Amino acid sequence: MRVKLDYGKTGLEVEVPDRNVVGVLGLHPLPPLPDPSAAVRRALADPIGCAPLRELARGRRDACVVVCDITRPVPNPLLLPPLLETLEGAGIPRERIMLLIATGIHRPNEGAEMESIVGPEVMAGYRIANHFAHDLGSHRHLGATTGGAPIYVDARYCAADLKIVTGLVEPHFMAGFSGGRKVVCPGIAALETVKRFHSARILEHPCADTGVVEGNPVHAFSLEVAKAAGVDFSLNVTFDEERRITGVFAGEVEAAWAAGVAQARAMTTAPVDAPVDVVVTSSAGYPLDTTYYQAVKGMVAALPILKPGGTILLAARMSEGIGSPDFARLLLESPDLDSLVERIRRPDHFVVDQWEVVMLHKAVAQAEVLCYSEGLDAATIRRLYATPVPSVEAGIARALDRHGPDARIAVIPKGPYVMPVLRG
Repeated sequence: MRVKLDYGKTGLEVEVPDRNVVGVLGLHPLPPLPDPSAAVRRALADPIGCAPLRELARGRRDACVVVCDITRPVPNPLLLPPLLETLEGAGIPRERIMLLIATGIHRPNEGAEMESIVGPEVMAGYRIANHFAHDLGSHRHLGATTGGAPIYVDARYCAADLKIVTGLVEPHFMAGFSGGRKVVCPGIAALETVKRFHSARILEHPCADTGVVEGNPVHAFSLEVAKAAGVDFSLNVTFDEERRITGVFAGEVEAAWAAGVAQARAMTTAPVDAPVDVVVTSSAGYPLDTTYYQAVKGMVAALPILKPGGTILLAARMSEGIGSPDFARLLLESPDLDSLVERIRRPDHFVVDQWEVVMLHKAVAQAEVLCYSEGLDAATIRRLYATPVPSVEAGIARALDRHGPDARIAVIPKGPYVMPVLRG
């Protein structure tokens, strides 16, 4: 059968043997909202768990609106105009509204990237700034978490009289689901906070996994930081397979996010009857598959339905290469992954992006990882603890040689946007 995987900006059609496929796992159909802008306006006027945004904004001297960076496909050009109009209509002057890009520890987004995040009209009319996690002096110290981690959050956000976060609710391979509180931590938290948030001790917890909220230490840490910083209003959406908006969830940060999670869980859960030998998957295409760092999410998302020792066949464009210089050095300069993770587990060891190494180790410890990419050469892929294949079809042939002609294959075209689970 022909299946189209999300790959780069255009997708990738591949041939998968029908007799082996136990399922092509995708999102459950949910009609897109016919008028997303109207839905956003309704959500702002009738939010979950708090007063309407116009009432909250009345009398406030200024506002900070946090938006996700280029690695998250949030439809800000649809979300921001109604939100910003509401703030101005409530009396906050445009020059006192700042949009803060939640870069986490990612690079800043400037020029065309910034415009693609917010849209040309917002880009031309509002003050927009990037968060810089490495500049500790630009953050406000807000105490410590219950676990003793220091809480530092962007001072511009903390100083705002009205604090608003926006985002996308989808499965997340560490935090259960994205959106809501995560735009504050790690989105606008200082590196001193993020390195504790992404510590091996937290990430190796069995509940730090896709779809898990209860008992998830990543979720709990993020929420605690968000509460310390304060969130007056949140605006999140859910997507269908074509990235069309299916739901708008506005209001109090916990309650509105929980409503979004309920819909996202129903849309993204994809059950199979029994573990499979092979998962053919992606990293959800652009912008999530621009680097190997991001592509790790596609690997980890496949694990819940894979037999121990099974094969993950990942197709990811990786047009920007491995990822940050720190992440690349960690992988390329270490003799093996096991010893690298042992070093990362030490409290005195810290390198930016080391947390993604922990998640990569989680995948390769349980599976053979085959990788098809036009962005990285075969020699580099081998040094990243994966096996390069010249095509997805060649990877499938290799997997069938390993697991036998009757191997069970599951295909997940949208990678980490889908939550595969074992039925029952």
